Order: sequence, then structure tokens, then C-alpha cells
Amino acid sequence: MSFDIHVIIDQWPAIVSGGLVTILIWILGTIAAAILGFLVAVARRYGGRAVDAVLGLVVAVLRGTPFLIQIFLVYYGGPFIGLSLDPIPAGLMGLSIYGAAYYSEIFRSGFAAVPTGHIEAGECVGMSQGQIIRRILLPEMIMLVLPPSLNMTIILMKETAVLSIITVPELTATLSAIGSQQYAFVEALFVLAVFYWVLVEATGWLGHLAETKLTRFRFFNA
Repeated sequence: MSFDIHVIIDQWPAIVSGGLVTILIWILGTIAAAILGFLVAVARRYGGRAVDAVLGLVVAVLRGTPFLIQIFLVYYGGPFIGLSLDPIPAGLMGLSIYGAAYYSEIFRSGFAAVPTGHIEAGECVGMSQGQIIRRILLPEMIMLVLPPSLNMTIILMKETAVLSIITVPELTATLSAIGSQQYAFVEALFVLAVFYWVLVEATGWLGHLAETKLTRFRFFNA
């Protein structure tokens, strides 16, 4: 048995299509998860004890259960509550909800790390809660949450591979099918590993670049 790169070359259009689906779901899911996570963090901070307790329980459940189980519940359990979704929307929803639980904790920790005196200063000059969030909490929080947010973004990228279980036509599903049809599992898995490795390295480089730029901006405006 030898490594046959021609199997991959012959299936290149399908591989590119699967890779694009993976990237699209990852980007959209990450954006939705970050937005939802931020809203949850704000609600837990300003919504009172009852809201904090309820959302805290939801976050704990989402963080304490495997993503595979969650995606099964969304796709196969959805029809029981009138929510019947195609594989891609179900995968996107599942990824967004799963990521939102983690992003909410990242943002909540970032809020808590902002010095209380800065918030009190905003209140003293008559700022509303919305203005305090926009002008004090967010600018100071961004630098604090960037590294863990980048790690979470990479984790969500890798979790897209799980979506092949519900027949989302992303790269893992595409290469698994090619490997089964052509008996080229080694070649398929090699391409899959290289794809994710390149994507992780590119994301890490962009995150480091953003962190450097923000650090310089913060320094010059100190």
C-alpha cells in the first residue's frame, strides 16, 4: 500500500467545496456565539440575581455536556418541539449555542477584571449603564479577553468536524466519503489534518497580529 496523491487531486473540487462549508460554518458560528455570549454576560451582570442564576445554570449545562450530544439534541430532538432543521442550519445553531456558553464566561471574566474605580468614575459623571459598557467596559475588556477568545475560536473550528455526524457536507464528511469510496483513508486523513493545521496556524497568526496592534494602540493612548 502506497500514498496515492492522485486520489486527492481527482477529488479536488469536492474537497474545496467541503473546506469552504467548514470555513463558512466556523466563521458564522463563531460570530453568532460571540454575540450571544456577550449578551448573556451582560444579562448576568445587570439582570439581577434571578436572571444570573437561570443563565448560570444554562451555561453550566452547556459547558458540562459534550458538543456531540448537544448537536444530536438540536438535529434529532428538534422535531419533538416543532424545530425541524436541515443539517447545515442545525449545525450552525448547535455550534453557536455551544460556543456562546464559553464566550459568556470569557466576557464575564473580562468584565470582572475591569477596575471598579473606572466604573464608579463613569457613574459619578452621570453615564448610563449602556454608556459605561460602551465607553469603559468594552475598551478595557477587549485586551483582557482576546487570548482566551482566540483559543475558543480555534476550539470551535475543530468542533466543526463533529458536524459530519449529522451529515453536514463539511470537509470531514467529504474526506470520509472519499476515503471509503477510494479506500484511501490515509490520504484523506492526511489532507484533513493539514487543512486544520493550516487554519489553526493562520488563525493564531491573525490573533497575535491583532493583539500586537491593540497593545500598541493602548500604549500610544495611555
